[in-house]
Amino acid sequence: MQWIADLALRLSALSPWDVLDIALVAGLIYTLLYVVRGTRAVQLLRGVLLLAPVAYLLLSQANLLASQWILKALLPGVLFAIPVVFQPELRRALERLGRAGVILRPTMDPTTAESVVAAIGLAAEKLSELRHGALIVLERETGLDDLVERGVRMDAMLTSDLLLQVFFPHSPLHDGAVVVRGDRLAAARTVIPLADVPVSDPGLGTRHLAAVSISATSDALAVVVSEETGILSLARDGRLSRHLDASALASLLTGYLVAPPSRERALDRLRVAVAEIVGSVLQPVEEPSGAAAEKPAAKPEGRSAGDDAEAGGA
Repeated sequence: MQWIADLALRLSALSPWDVLDIALVAGLIYTLLYVVRGTRAVQLLRGVLLLAPVAYLLLSQANLLASQWILKALLPGVLFAIPVVFQPELRRALERLGRAGVILRPTMDPTTAESVVAAIGLAAEKLSELRHGALIVLERETGLDDLVERGVRMDAMLTSDLLLQVFFPHSPLHDGAVVVRGDRLAAARTVIPLADVPVSDPGLGTRHLAAVSISATSDALAVVVSEETGILSLARDGRLSRHLDASALASLLTGYLVAPPSRERALDRLRVAVAEIVGSVLQPVEEPSGAAAEKPAAKPEGRSAGDDAEAGGA
């Protein structure tokens, strides 16, 4: 057929630079759609796509001088407004891009990581049994000095006993999150601001929302102990793994804090980082695999008095 021959002729005329140009434009469009997927910006993008053909017809086809002048005058302002409107999505994508450069570097010495994981695991298990709410934030590559400055500076050696004392209900420091830097407890009673991060479970308390927020806006890990049910959770990259036991929590923390032991795992983490760079907005709440996932799901947690405390960062 003639159209097939014309198409083949046009394709044969493409140079490698033309193919690269098309691939870059396609990648840009794909990235934009991936970034806004599942966010409120989708409605805005849909409106822009509906108005774009109308604006094109007015500018190029119709003989409407006044309308064309107005559209041409407004176009520079629209171009400046787009980054402002999409600021949350663009910021999240750039933060993930910055974190990808350190994906293959160890975040903590294995010996230090072992002691930190042991202290947090033991404390989390006891806090869960006692139904004492807790939020433990582990600093990694992204500095958390702004959070440390908001809390009470401690700079104490991290131990399970210290964590139990901090989160004891009558302790003056329990009403807040703690920030762990290396094997030191940098600060306690830290208020974490809640970011505009979508979550799939509306019944999450403020502690869990704060954990998701800090893990979405940085590369930090956040361990949460529910005051209402004692459920252990771990937040990473804006996603929450719930219904963990002490061994599953320790295993996840070790895997995230220590350098990848093999080339295959390093490549796997790099692939995850690339997926995050393009702004993948996946389900922010996920269930862990393995034995922990086989446990019956508990009743969705409401906002208890403890979960709604400033510990979560109201």
